[in-house]
Amino acid sequence: MARILLGVSGSIAAYKALELVRLLTAGGHGVRVVLTESGKRFVGADSFAALTGAPVLSGVFDEDPWSGAYPGESVEAHRPIGHLALAERADLFVIAPASANVIARLAAGFADDLLTTAALVASKLLVAPAMNGRMWEHPATQANVATLRSRGVHIADPGTGRLASKGEAGTGRLAEPEDLVVRIEAELATTAQQRQDLAGRRVLISAGGTREPLDAVRFLGNRSSGRMGFALAEAAAARGAYVTVVAANVALPTPGGVSRIDVETAAQLQAACAESFTYADVLIAAAAVADFRPAQVAAGKMKKQEGEETRSMELERTPDVLAGLAASRKPAQVVVGFAAEHGSGALDYGRDKLVRKRLDAIVVNDVSDKAIGFDSSENEVVVITAAGDTPVPRGSKREVADAILDVVGPLRRG
Repeated sequence: MARILLGVSGSIAAYKALELVRLLTAGGHGVRVVLTESGKRFVGADSFAALTGAPVLSGVFDEDPWSGAYPGESVEAHRPIGHLALAERADLFVIAPASANVIARLAAGFADDLLTTAALVASKLLVAPAMNGRMWEHPATQANVATLRSRGVHIADPGTGRLASKGEAGTGRLAEPEDLVVRIEAELATTAQQRQDLAGRRVLISAGGTREPLDAVRFLGNRSSGRMGFALAEAAAARGAYVTVVAANVALPTPGGVSRIDVETAAQLQAACAESFTYADVLIAAAAVADFRPAQVAAGKMKKQEGEETRSMELERTPDVLAGLAASRKPAQVVVGFAAEHGSGALDYGRDKLVRKRLDAIVVNDVSDKAIGFDSSENEVVVITAAGDTPVPRGSKREVADAILDVVGPLRRG
């Protein structure tokens, strides 16, 4: 299933967008719709909502009750910026119909409504024009289309035949929904083929945060949600890898095509990773593993004593899971670590950890920034290798995951 964002602008051909949605959802794709104010004059938002099973957005400041999720996905508690989340998560942004006005605004880089703002964020854009024949043939429109093509925007050329105006014929008809579906599937297939650098490889990913029991009900833990690790698992599977994720206390749905092993403690994570690492080509250790655990675990629930104001507890080191796996690896295996640091000195610590634990790469992120820290839908990292540092700008964790895998791929080939 692909995530498809459909933009519908003000054109009489907007009624064809309903059939396009029907065909795409019947094909198993998750579709969200952005409907312009002009588009509402031709087709109502309720019609698209009924076909997609998802809310329809129109304004830049509309709050998305689904937090950028697509049909079939869980809705995050965090409320991201609507137009950013929808466009960033889309595998393809299709604007059909795209009026002459919308094409002109796209070419000029306007961001004056939700559709054009989302277009500036989308990674891949397919535009299907629909307008009067004389408007299509006007030099201004042709120049705008040429500008979009030069920027890598794909155009589904309009058809020739009867137009909306009585008695008129020419070029400007929106491509038929069936033809658009074929074009969309081709675009999606091309995207998938472009990123198959992990095809057939076995990728092991640890995610989440371990919990070390204090007694029967309490534990020492951390705030890692596992979102970054699961984004990596999803991205690696999309690149053709056989993915196993060892999930430490992660309350997230398992990405499609990914095998999952659930664990709680550092010792359990170590055992699960050691077993799976034997067969792995790539290890990405994104889990936050506790450095210490209680030396003694109470059998029941610890009770506070009368007058007790403080209590001491002896802690012992947990096994260094990443260092142990790196030390036991075969020559062809690639090992990537994570370093969640807080404040200044993060990169220096990452470089030291890269050498000390004999890693191929380490991903450093500063969790002092609450916008990209634990349990956030966004991240911003620096990938450090022996060749140097690769900064990855702030984006969705899936985008960051793909950027990390862009580094991992060449390391494996090397």
